Amino acid sequence: MSAKSRESRKRRHRRVRAKIAGTARRPRLNVFRSLDNIYVQVIDDETGHTMVSASTLESELSSELNGKDKKAQASVVGKAVAERALEAGITEVVFDRGGYPYHGRVKAVAEAAREGGLKF
Repeated sequence: MSAKSRESRKRRHRRVRAKIAGTARRPRLNVFRSLDNIYVQVIDDETGHTMVSASTLESELSSELNGKDKKAQASVVGKAVAERALEAGITEVVFDRGGYPYHGRVKAVAEAAREGGLKF
C-alpha cells in the first residue's frame, strides 16, 4: 500500500468516525484488514473498551480457515464475532468499515455478521 493510498484511507476513516460512535447499548463493529489478515472488534467508545473481537490469526479459528481464500476467511471471522457478541448480550451494532470500500472482504465480514444475528 503506497503512502498516498494509506493517507487516503485514514482520511476516509476520520470522516466516517466523525459521524459514528459506539455506545454501551449499540457498540461499533470495527474492521481492519491487512494484506494477509482481517481483524474485527466490537468497541464501546464511551469507555474505550473492546467488548469482543475476532481475527484470522486466532488458533481457535485456524481449523475453519485452512484452505479458504481471504474472502471466505473474512466470512468465518464475521460469523465468529457475531456469535461472541450475542454471547456477550450485544444484538445491535454500528458498522465501521475503517475507511475501506464496502466491497470484498469488508462486505463479507458485514454479511456474515448479519447472518450470525447482529443488526446494523
